[in-house]
Amino acid sequence: MTVPTGSTRTLPVPDGLAGERVDAALARMLGFSRTQAAELAASGAVLLDGREVGKSDRVVAGGWLEVTVPDARPAAPVVAEPVPGMGIAYEDDDVVVVDKPVGVAAHPSPGWTGPTVVGALAAAGYRIATSGAAERQGIVHRLDVGTSGLMAVAKSEAAYTGLKRAFKERTVEKVYHALAQGHPEP
Repeated sequence: MTVPTGSTRTLPVPDGLAGERVDAALARMLGFSRTQAAELAASGAVLLDGREVGKSDRVVAGGWLEVTVPDARPAAPVVAEPVPGMGIAYEDDDVVVVDKPVGVAAHPSPGWTGPTVVGALAAAGYRIATSGAAERQGIVHRLDVGTSGLMAVAKSEAAYTGLKRAFKERTVEKVYHALAQGHPEP
């Protein structure tokens, strides 16, 4: 097994988190997303009272968590690059809604070398909200590279906060359409 490297944080489990899953407890205690916390646990970077724990193990009040947080990777750069076929469906002072074509990522990420919505907006001269991770600024939701459709991008900090809340609380209505050819197997 590879020993995780990075900075180590040691902290007690508060009474109010007793019985919570490791990933949920870490997310609340350290401000990580549950996905990040689950990935840390899966990599062997989380110990509870000296014993390695998985994401779905439960924490106990007064137990000691030892978390090895990996050193931050440099953010993937935003490349200002026009994207043929990407249109603007709506725009106001706070939001721009793009019609994202297939083959375009929402934002830069390690290993992705193709076009991005963030890069296309930068190439078109749009200023977007600066909230969020450096490579995902303004992005409040994503569509996979292989999916086309409308995507809202926050131009203002107020829009970023409001849209993040709306997506988190699931008050946004999302409609998906699919086209299939042939006879899918049951």
